[in-house]
Amino acid sequence: MHSGCRMALSRGLRCCQRVFSWVPVVIISSVVLWSYYAYVWELCLVTVENALEKAVYLLVFHIVFLLFIWTYWKAIFTPPKEPTKKFLLPYAEKERYDSEERPEVQRQILAEFAKKLPVYTRTGSGAIRFCDRCQVVKPDRCHHCSVCGMCVLKMDHHCPWVNNCIGFSNYKFFLLFLAYAMLYCAYIAATVFQYFLLYWTVSITYYFIVVGLFLCFF
Repeated sequence: MHSGCRMALSRGLRCCQRVFSWVPVVIISSVVLWSYYAYVWELCLVTVENALEKAVYLLVFHIVFLLFIWTYWKAIFTPPKEPTKKFLLPYAEKERYDSEERPEVQRQILAEFAKKLPVYTRTGSGAIRFCDRCQVVKPDRCHHCSVCGMCVLKMDHHCPWVNNCIGFSNYKFFLLFLAYAMLYCAYIAATVFQYFLLYWTVSITYYFIVVGLFLCFF
């Protein structure tokens, strides 16, 4: 009965962790949606009077916005890449490894298995890098993510703002997301700045524009 309660509590905690892990993504998404409204409606459709300027602003903004959203989506929902099955310790070697109490013999078992694998990086003591939780010989630059609960190829870090591990499968999308995020903020700041100055020189309320500019700089 006690074990059942502990399992239920552990399952509930994991569920809460998964829910709360999406909070940073929701925050970023909310800020981006607010910026879309502030720029498209408050600036382009309400504030800007010149039709050509309005059309150019909207065209360039939507190109940058779509690139930004697409790369952010890919960075979030591209699953991390795990090591292939050839790095998984076979059943016979796993039985030998688990039953062996001498660390030097365990290292020898892993070294024999890794001879046929493209693995070059070793631990500080010169042993084969092995994940006891995933039961795999770690390829070079592969690390176990405690948040995702798996070994991730070419793992860089676990990013809470995309709620995903940044590694082999989505590294390109993550870097593009950062680049387009900077371009998105820089473009908004550059086109909004003249109207930001009007806020201080003309008695007109541009609250959305002012807040939007400060968010971009932030």
